[in-house]
Amino acid sequence: MSGRTRRMLSVLALCLSLCMPQAGWACTSFIVSGRVTKDGRPLIFKNRDTSGTSNVMVMIQGELYRYVGITGYTDKQPRNIWGGHNEVGFAIINTAAYNLNGCKGDDSDHDGWVMRRALEVCRTMADFEHLLDTLPKPLNVNSNYGVLDAEGGCAYYETGDSGFVKFDANDPREAPDGYLVRTNHGMTGCRDIDSGVERFMAISDFMAGASRDGKLDCEYLMTNVPRYLTHGLTKQNLYDELPADENDVRMIHFTDFIPRYISSSAILIQGVAPGEAPSHTISWTNIGWPCGSVAIPLMIEEDVPLPAIVQRGEDNKAWLCSKSIEEKLKVFNQKRGNVRDYIDLSKLVNARGTGIVQRSIALEREVFKHAKPALQRVRKGKDGARALREYYQWVDEYVPANLK
Repeated sequence: MSGRTRRMLSVLALCLSLCMPQAGWACTSFIVSGRVTKDGRPLIFKNRDTSGTSNVMVMIQGELYRYVGITGYTDKQPRNIWGGHNEVGFAIINTAAYNLNGCKGDDSDHDGWVMRRALEVCRTMADFEHLLDTLPKPLNVNSNYGVLDAEGGCAYYETGDSGFVKFDANDPREAPDGYLVRTNHGMTGCRDIDSGVERFMAISDFMAGASRDGKLDCEYLMTNVPRYLTHGLTKQNLYDELPADENDVRMIHFTDFIPRYISSSAILIQGVAPGEAPSHTISWTNIGWPCGSVAIPLMIEEDVPLPAIVQRGEDNKAWLCSKSIEEKLKVFNQKRGNVRDYIDLSKLVNARGTGIVQRSIALEREVFKHAKPALQRVRKGKDGARALREYYQWVDEYVPANLK
């Protein structure tokens, strides 16, 4: 091959890579109508993938409403929110779609800004639709927004520069099983450049099984989806051939699973059942690398700050997020080569039960177990602020002592 031919092929490869959707911002999500959940509360979920893997939780008084949400640790204002809910029961998540503005595969700059603005000013789905309708065009977004409200609304909005298309989880014609899923393409966009296909297959398989088995409930979904270790395309299940223990080193190729090297958080927002106070909406938030972290339920109560381990510390980073990244590097432990594509499976899961995923799930179950009485007191109005404050204090002591 001549030097000129090699240069031409290099230029062609570069052009093709620039035209393809960027895999750096690639998330997995689902929404579930309250008509099919065990407790009648709607759910929206996002496993966030991004190159900026250090995130923090914030609670902020917006223009109209106070809200809690995920943001990058360098975004100190913040300008962008990547999932959260407000005090009147409106909640939002997103996945980058890439294909809603034609076949160019463009990323966009305002996806997180729109979510922050929505949390500040929206009470209902209708408010969100009004916001999208009235913002200046082009919107500079390319996103699947998952939204719920305190009136039982639950829908995706496939949103591009010029407008949106709504997919309602409450409509049996659009969601016959009561749930919908999205990764990194919209159903109304340019389907020639669908991205996140393997994860779309994985989350579709998982949700079908959960629906069939009657497990469309908050705890089961939050614990299992961010740590789902079956590949959507190949159907490889990493639990099928477990290493003996954490010293039985087993290096394997690990790409396009729901959890990835760039997974930076997971959030499941649980809306309210009919008759419940909108303020009882909960963001079950796993801040950091989800396989090595734990989910903590976060509510908005007056004068009750969030747990310290999910907020900015002295280094502007959240302790829980930083600790989970340390755990991640034990799994992605190669020092040379394509280190993000290979893991030591023995450190993730093993037959002895000492893998990082297995230990995290065990710890998370304790976090959930202790959360239930506190959340019940909040929902029943029995000195809920005190109950929540005491629970957060327990979290700040128990999790650091046991996540190791």
